[in-house]
Amino acid sequence: MTPQPVPFSLHFPDAALADLRERLARTRFPDQAPDAPWAYGTDVGYLRELVDYWRDRFDWRAEEARLNAFPQFKVALHDIDVHFLKVEGRGPKPLPLLLSHGWPGSVFEFMDILPMLTDPARFGGDPADAFTVIAPSLPGYGLSFAPNQPRFSLERIADCFAELMTGVLGYEKFAAQGGDWGSFVTSRLGFAHPEKLVGIHVNLLSVRRDPKLIENPTAEERVYLDQLNHFLKEETGYQWIQGTKPQTLAFGLSDSPAGLAAWIIEKFRTWSDCHGDLESVFTKDQLLADITLYWLTGAIGSTFWPYYARMHGPWPIPDGRTVDVPMGYCQFPTEILRPPRSVASRLYTDIRRWSVMEKGGHFAAMEQPAALAEEVRAFFRPLR
Repeated sequence: MTPQPVPFSLHFPDAALADLRERLARTRFPDQAPDAPWAYGTDVGYLRELVDYWRDRFDWRAEEARLNAFPQFKVALHDIDVHFLKVEGRGPKPLPLLLSHGWPGSVFEFMDILPMLTDPARFGGDPADAFTVIAPSLPGYGLSFAPNQPRFSLERIADCFAELMTGVLGYEKFAAQGGDWGSFVTSRLGFAHPEKLVGIHVNLLSVRRDPKLIENPTAEERVYLDQLNHFLKEETGYQWIQGTKPQTLAFGLSDSPAGLAAWIIEKFRTWSDCHGDLESVFTKDQLLADITLYWLTGAIGSTFWPYYARMHGPWPIPDGRTVDVPMGYCQFPTEILRPPRSVASRLYTDIRRWSVMEKGGHFAAMEQPAALAEEVRAFFRPLR
């Protein structure tokens, strides 16, 4: 029997918010390391400012209302309750689009881009480009989490989402787009379930991150190898701890909201196109909506599981195999890694659109929602 989605509305109890404020009031901060404020991780001064705002001025109820303005559901699938938004498109024939977030993101990343994708005419676009958007919380993340539930690898997430789209929602074929882990899930869908996809669009490429795989590099590939070697040396510490001892880290981040914020906020600063000034791109409310969802759901430990599964299993696209469905890609200038097309084409055999963007970084749906929405519309237009 096909599981039936149940309407869902988010509301955390007042006691949970009071507990959060009390914990924030008792935060014990470390001293500031020498040299530049962010040189060794999150700046103490900025986090003090953020914690004060979080405790005294942040309005979680307003963020709940923003999310609840979109239709939400939960459905029993793969032994968990999967949360998803389903926003109907406004146009003559909306194309179903699976929109997948990553870590340390959530469905809050999509608050601005959702209307642009579902109702393009409202933003000066063509209603023929409308999508019906299905945006799940990744299994183990946010509202797709309950204590002691099964943990999911990227491969299992992709299988779960394929069943959500075709088995539960009844779409014969659908489009898919994603960033961060969402890009990997999207690429895995294109590999494992090609018959269900009209095409995939990503803003992070799922190519293997092994410099040894590129022999006799071109000048463009050498630039990428320099980026990759720097990333592997300086920016993968979080991956190693989340991918090897996730339970140990989960204790601290589940007990201290300030610690959780410090762990997440550094990634928003490092990976976004903010040039060191977080609030030139994000508001405190945007950042805290995401962080507070992680806090109130208690899901941080389970969100590490894709890292553990990835580090202890094969690459999501097996060696020697390819993704053969039509593919589009946006290269944002401060994305964590930007492989050239020559590298991407070894994995993706049918690249239909390759766009180099002027501004934006890893959190493209939040940083540049209009630009990303236009790219997604343009890529899928001839595939409808």
